[in-house]
Amino acid sequence: MADAEADDGKSLNRDPLLLMVPIHIVTSASQLPSEFLEPSPGKQLIIGFDCEGVDLCRHGTLCIMQIAFPDAIYLVDVVQGGDAIMTACKPALESNNVVKVIHDCKRDSEALYFQFGIKLHNVVDTQIAYSLIEEQEGRKKSPDDYISFVGLLADPQYCGISYLEKQEVRVLLRQDPDFWTYRPLSEQMVRAAADDVRFLLHIYHKMMEKMNERTLWQLAVRGALYCRCFCINDNDYVDWPTIPQMPENLVAEGDIMEEEILSVLNVPPGKMGCIIGRRGASILSIKESCNAEILIGGAKGPPDKVFIIGPVKQVRKAEAMLRGRMLDV
Repeated sequence: MADAEADDGKSLNRDPLLLMVPIHIVTSASQLPSEFLEPSPGKQLIIGFDCEGVDLCRHGTLCIMQIAFPDAIYLVDVVQGGDAIMTACKPALESNNVVKVIHDCKRDSEALYFQFGIKLHNVVDTQIAYSLIEEQEGRKKSPDDYISFVGLLADPQYCGISYLEKQEVRVLLRQDPDFWTYRPLSEQMVRAAADDVRFLLHIYHKMMEKMNERTLWQLAVRGALYCRCFCINDNDYVDWPTIPQMPENLVAEGDIMEEEILSVLNVPPGKMGCIIGRRGASILSIKESCNAEILIGGAKGPPDKVFIIGPVKQVRKAEAMLRGRMLDV
């Protein structure tokens, strides 16, 4: 097992207690903890999780998979380990006994599904959790106000950390999209990959302290729906795990909370512009009118589809409005 230096002290103002863990570069499944490779119903495992690659989506290339434990960080080298190492990791990534803490799961899930047949399951998406906590505490956000990972780290409620190196890596990726394919991994690559998961478990515990039973259920459901939304295929997700059921004791204002769903709307060729509108004005107005998330694949795809996630009535309302925009000449 190749070990890497955990920190050079340059860019993150970090809590030393969160830093002193070894970083392992993994090219064989035998280098991963057995508790990860063989999930046990009797012991729930919570890990920080992320993926890096080239144009990460169904058509891109997944290069590194980062797994954070409280006492170590593992960088799974998919370029070197190939299908064998991903096959070994599949049970854990699909397991209900392993909680995967991740920030914005959509593209990672899409890459795992289409490149390796892995259905990412049981995630805690910190981007979703942040929005739910803000809503729970009475703070409103605009429809397109999604917290970035850098923004989340900077929030003093969770870390209060400046992550300057993230921007440096983004510049490098723009200059050379194949950045994550090069081997051996450079010190900068190791550090950047590790820093993307290093604080996720700390943030997870901070968030769990804030969330009530209602928002915890919404987090589980939306995490499951976000994992599958860009993984659209011809079988309507029948091969995916079931969506978490609403706890019987959850009651909102005397009524059982409304089920949340994912709807995929097909857009006729040439009509996506009518939905998006000039500078996004059309789709933004629909988002402002409905308590639902509305997502499009953009340049990475899937093309000609709109994904709507939220309570059933709000999703149906958004569908109707979107269909109306498709009829505009």
